[in-house]
Amino acid sequence: MGSVAVRGLSKIHPGGFAALSDLNLEIAEGELLVVVGPSGCGKSTLLRLLAGLDQPSGGSIRIGGKAVDSLPPAERNVAMVFQDYALYPNMTVRGNLEFPLKMRRMAPAERKRRVERVAEMLALGPILDRSPAQLSGGQRQRVAMGRALVREPAVFLLDEPLANLDARLRTQVRTEIAELQRRTGSTMIYVTHDQIEAMTLGQRIAVLNGGKMQQTASPRELYAHPANVFVAGFIGNPPMNLLAARVERSGSTHFLNLGGSRLLLGTLIPPVAAAIVGIRPESIRLAERSADGFEACVREIEFLGHETLAHVSIGTGPERLIARVPGLKDYSRGDAVRLAVAPAELRFFDATGQALG
Repeated sequence: MGSVAVRGLSKIHPGGFAALSDLNLEIAEGELLVVVGPSGCGKSTLLRLLAGLDQPSGGSIRIGGKAVDSLPPAERNVAMVFQDYALYPNMTVRGNLEFPLKMRRMAPAERKRRVERVAEMLALGPILDRSPAQLSGGQRQRVAMGRALVREPAVFLLDEPLANLDARLRTQVRTEIAELQRRTGSTMIYVTHDQIEAMTLGQRIAVLNGGKMQQTASPRELYAHPANVFVAGFIGNPPMNLLAARVERSGSTHFLNLGGSRLLLGTLIPPVAAAIVGIRPESIRLAERSADGFEACVREIEFLGHETLAHVSIGTGPERLIARVPGLKDYSRGDAVRLAVAPAELRFFDATGQALG
């Protein structure tokens, strides 16, 4: 059983620094959960606590329904894959795969069976007799995954395993990890600071910041309905535009004041406590009529081939936002454009940054 349950988990370092604070998390058996957040948010600390490499200051950890707080790493039935691969340079690929099984004093026949099965699964057969120095970065990463797989652990812990690969290889290995998880039905907890990895790999994503859990949800839910302004500003590339929500009313009609321009909200009535409004860049479109939307001035342009990112200022105010427009648009700095936003795609937050509605 590879379920994981974390209750009230905390890690306080000497001097009072809280790497993790009162963390609660549930990972179902066979789930691939991605933990994402900026550097220093507590991601790697969480993995080290799960693996037993560090001791928590408070809280509890259960793996497969069994409390493991007092168990040493070797008895937790977890396997960890590190960023730097940590392969033994004096051993062949076969030797690296066999090593954890030899440490368990496993019978040679069973060792051979497991190594051959994993080698076939990860296409390592042709390189079993090579040394790590003779391998590419992607091959080394697959060997590191294989060394974890041969142990047949209850839970895989992956600590930024693709950070040392170039962009093209990272995409390839990311796909291989996702396929591997689906084939094996393994429980995986994957740590990264790369939100693209998080959004494409995770069945669910847990967002950490400052040692505290911000939100745990599916990629779609996380993107469409961020729990607070941190998640809104962290998830998405470019991130959600966050502006002061100056709501005005004329009779029964509500408007959003954007730098002196009014955005008609129609039947949408913003929450009374709304202090910040969030707008995804792709929710902004060119207005079809001059009466729609709001005036903006182009400040910077990023041509990306399939789309154009227009950095614009709004009206006479200091507000800036990014609009994602499909295709290559012939914009120049200083161009006046008229933009529109569907009211249903707006997200509102209170003064503390928590989502409303």
